[in-house]
Amino acid sequence: MVNAINWFEIPAADFNRSKKFYTDILGAEMEVVEMMGIKMAFFNTGDRQSVGGAVCSGEGYSPSDKGVKVYLNGGDDLNVPLSKVEKAGGKLIMPKTHISDDIGYMAFFIDSEGNFIAFHSQN
Repeated sequence: MVNAINWFEIPAADFNRSKKFYTDILGAEMEVVEMMGIKMAFFNTGDRQSVGGAVCSGEGYSPSDKGVKVYLNGGDDLNVPLSKVEKAGGKLIMPKTHISDDIGYMAFFIDSEGNFIAFHSQN
């Protein structure tokens, strides 16, 4: 097993609002598809070999600040996407926090849909 995770899905009550939120904070377009009655906006990983995920809306998808926490890649410095969270309709919960020199930094936020999400970066 190369990665502990191979796919993740972030629930959205308002699909367009959620897609815009992640497009705004990450600065990358998201491909939209509908599969088996579920609207999905894919996070751009650059290739099919990377761990990927999507914002999903449909039956069985209910946003929550409880449960599994996903750590999104904060890039070279997570201050960049983190600075966009509140302008995009989210709420900062924990600012950029040093974990250790080896592991880097993390930060927590609530997205536009009420999901508890985290960022990670080495710087």
